[in-house]
Amino acid sequence: MPIRVVVGEDNLLVREGIRQLLAMVPEVEVVAICGDRDSLLAAVEAEKPNAVLTDIRMPPTNSDEGIEVAARLRETSPRTGVVVLSQFSEAAYALRLFDQGASGRAYLLKERVSDPEQLVNALREVALGGSVIDPKVVEALITARSRKKESALELLTPRERDVLAKVAQGKNNAAIAGALFLTERGVEKHINAIFSKLGLSEEKEVHRRVKAALIFLAEEPPSNSR
Repeated sequence: MPIRVVVGEDNLLVREGIRQLLAMVPEVEVVAICGDRDSLLAAVEAEKPNAVLTDIRMPPTNSDEGIEVAARLRETSPRTGVVVLSQFSEAAYALRLFDQGASGRAYLLKERVSDPEQLVNALREVALGGSVIDPKVVEALITARSRKKESALELLTPRERDVLAKVAQGKNNAAIAGALFLTERGVEKHINAIFSKLGLSEEKEVHRRVKAALIFLAEEPPSNSR
């Protein structure tokens, strides 16, 4: 049986290119072609396709409709795979697409449209519940992870890290001073420096302590947070 596909693409030239490309593949049957989010969702409900091939940006807002469709189909048509096409290799888009799980989802750059084998392989994979992610997007994810490791915590001095660890434990300034053999004034200076380095200087006091603690707990290994 062929893979029944609904296509979502608002650009006429790209839409026709995809239609002609897939028409040459016996394994694929295009059952509907849509130019916006709402008609795409309606077509999926009517046609019950094996897979959706959609642009990441379509009317009505031309922002992230493809990812929105993928998320909605998790609820309304969980067996329908989704291949999102994008000209953006930004890690954030891919992470949002796979936020609710990778099964039946693929993220490809639009340049792959010219490669029928890759495109059909992605459609086949998502129809079977698998997942595909463009190699260039993987590179972007690795780069983003590397940037995260170079976090604001790297700007802190060892003593400031000690103070922040105590903040993360919920200790007030007096308790921190006693634990680290500092004066309360010294603790206050360290905490103000921490807030500044973490970009929290404009936040309210309580919010700054909470956010600083969350940053520490999210990025610092548990063995260092005692």
